[in-house]
Amino acid sequence: MVGGLALLYLLGRSGFAGHALDVAFGLRLPFTTAAVILAQTFVAMPFLVVSLEGALRTGGERYEVIAASLGAPPWTVFRRITIPLVLPGLGSGMVLSFARCLGEFGATIAFAGSLQEVTRTLPLEVYLQREVDADAAIALSLLLVVVAIVVIAVARPRSAQGLG
Repeated sequence: MVGGLALLYLLGRSGFAGHALDVAFGLRLPFTTAAVILAQTFVAMPFLVVSLEGALRTGGERYEVIAASLGAPPWTVFRRITIPLVLPGLGSGMVLSFARCLGEFGATIAFAGSLQEVTRTLPLEVYLQREVDADAAIALSLLLVVVAIVVIAVARPRSAQGLG
């Protein structure tokens, strides 16, 4: 919720950057589909950043330095050495970010609202259905859990094979 309010005060119509965006480009972000994406990104990005930072720190610089000393151009070093070294961390960060977004509620409702067929996410729908139809809320919650399990199973097939 705090993150959503921060986004609202930054990018809202009377916010620091929001007013400038509205005047310069006629761009109004709050309570749009783009606001949902921004809110989800805002709350999930730390998971991706921490995972990538850990992968980059663990990989070190020795492989890049060796490749550069052997004459590999910077783009080739990045593409053929750095990216493969951080792929596991990137994959973990993406799964963690997705899991965080799957249940995101506060920032989304504060910055994007809950407009039916525009900005309503599944967690917001679960919340609204809980008041009206508890069985529907449970079914939607189960759907979220199933999606999470499928994503984890697809993203980490090696860990599923190692259990058997």
